[in-house]
Amino acid sequence: MNSATSLCPSIFARCLCRPAFLFLLLFFLSFAIDYAEFYQVLRVYDGDTITILNAGQKQSIRLVGIDTPEKTRKKNEPGQPYSQKATKFLAGLALDKQVSIESYRTDRYGRILGVVWLGQMNVNLEMVRNGYTEVYRGRPAKGFDNDSYLQAEAQAKAGKLNIWSLGEDYVGPRDWRRRN
Repeated sequence: MNSATSLCPSIFARCLCRPAFLFLLLFFLSFAIDYAEFYQVLRVYDGDTITILNAGQKQSIRLVGIDTPEKTRKKNEPGQPYSQKATKFLAGLALDKQVSIESYRTDRYGRILGVVWLGQMNVNLEMVRNGYTEVYRGRPAKGFDNDSYLQAEAQAKAGKLNIWSLGEDYVGPRDWRRRN
């Protein structure tokens, strides 16, 4: 054993014994721990809106960065193709589960714009990957990076998954809202 390798354990041991070093180590490690709060998903309203229980109050969450086919506002009408399937898929992922929310801001309807996390799974991105939603075409929320969403959308389109199986007949939610 050379002298350089024999010094390392003793230097490390001496640092660990110093209270200041231990305090700094614990201080910096505390920032690495994720202190996410978890919320119960009470309802899936549609393919991009859920209701959670937050401190005993119901709170609407609009999944940021995505736009799913629209439900109709008229009774007994199906809405856009895949609107019901998108809602069911989201319900299968999140309904009655504990999720965390990465919040960006509140929209004009009072909903929190956020990424919904189920453990390590980004639920918003999962909706895009499976072809149930397109990437939101409006101005993105400040600080939100949609690059991975655009890549997932391109793959879903290439695979003709769900909404993308409609080909030329597909009408985006934004255009559908303008027409209806």
